[in-house]
Amino acid sequence: MLYHWLAPLARTHIIFNLFNYITFRAAGATVTALLLAFIVGPWIIGKLREHRIGQIVRAEGPTSHHGKRGTPTMGGLIIILATVVPTLLWARLDSRYVIVAVAATLWMGLIGFLDDYLKIVRGQSQGLVARWKLVGQVSFGVGLGIYLLLFPLTNSVDPNATQLPFFKYIVWVLPWPIYLAFVTFVTTASSNAVNLTDGLDGLAAGLTVIAVGAFAIFAYLFGRVDAARYLGVLHLPGAGELTIFCGALMGGALGFLWFNAHPAQVFMGDTGALAIGGALGTVAILLKTEFLLLIAGAVFAAETLSVLIQTTTYKWRKRRYGKEYADAHKVFRMAPLHHHFEKLGWAEPQVVMRFYILGVLCAMIALATLKVR
Repeated sequence: MLYHWLAPLARTHIIFNLFNYITFRAAGATVTALLLAFIVGPWIIGKLREHRIGQIVRAEGPTSHHGKRGTPTMGGLIIILATVVPTLLWARLDSRYVIVAVAATLWMGLIGFLDDYLKIVRGQSQGLVARWKLVGQVSFGVGLGIYLLLFPLTNSVDPNATQLPFFKYIVWVLPWPIYLAFVTFVTTASSNAVNLTDGLDGLAAGLTVIAVGAFAIFAYLFGRVDAARYLGVLHLPGAGELTIFCGALMGGALGFLWFNAHPAQVFMGDTGALAIGGALGTVAILLKTEFLLLIAGAVFAAETLSVLIQTTTYKWRKRRYGKEYADAHKVFRMAPLHHHFEKLGWAEPQVVMRFYILGVLCAMIALATLKVR
């Protein structure tokens, strides 16, 4: 919005030329998101507390978590508000990259909101039935895939292609049915991965800041023809505007972390976790860096993999050897992975900080793949 209002004034006042620079607008979006989260955070937390929208803690979870029962949840509203508003304020509103990313955030956030609402406000213990939640996620993935195939965002590369890490200018062009399945899998898996990771104070929010920061750099580089040519990656005209969106999401998550750091005053709930995961997956698809998401978000992937391994092996052992054997021979003491380390005796802040370190390491490896090309 500011770009459309103020950039044309650069012809008469040179200071407004700043709004032509993506880096300036990305920094503005990040700071605006951070400040907006600081401003609306206490008000939203107060309203959640006033309406007794509190966290439900599983009885089988770590005993140290039982004291968190009743802590306001659905705080993901802070992240969504602090992401969407600055994006609309600082980004070009004629950019389909930005429109699609914002739509993904709102769509997945709505699914999470319905789940939280039914679970906490309406008292339905299971929340939104799993199959209907999956229907909402899959429908977005299919819709996104169809849109990108019918209305490509750029003519410089096949719409159903993805870049392969470590290799210069090598893309993998998928048949359209497989591409639809691939896009659906990425958006659904990404949203669920963040949701599974959101189990400790500040864990998901902090890892989001790290991963989104890496993708802000990807968006900026892929949107510049000189940088893309130098690094041997695809040049995606217009993709640089996603830097503003990523900056806003990073600032919103960082502002939310102020209230979510241990001991947490608020939890993001499915409202925030699904919105963040959907946004991350969509940005990766738009930049054709789905495999880089697996590297930069490896901690999210590890959390998801731990649940899949635990569930699969438990069911197999229970069917083959009986429940007592399955209970006594779990792969992890508890899944997702962060709970396993809690069961090993790590303090919650210790788990979170060490996962942050791993998240930074993964993001740096993802960035390093650009130069390896």
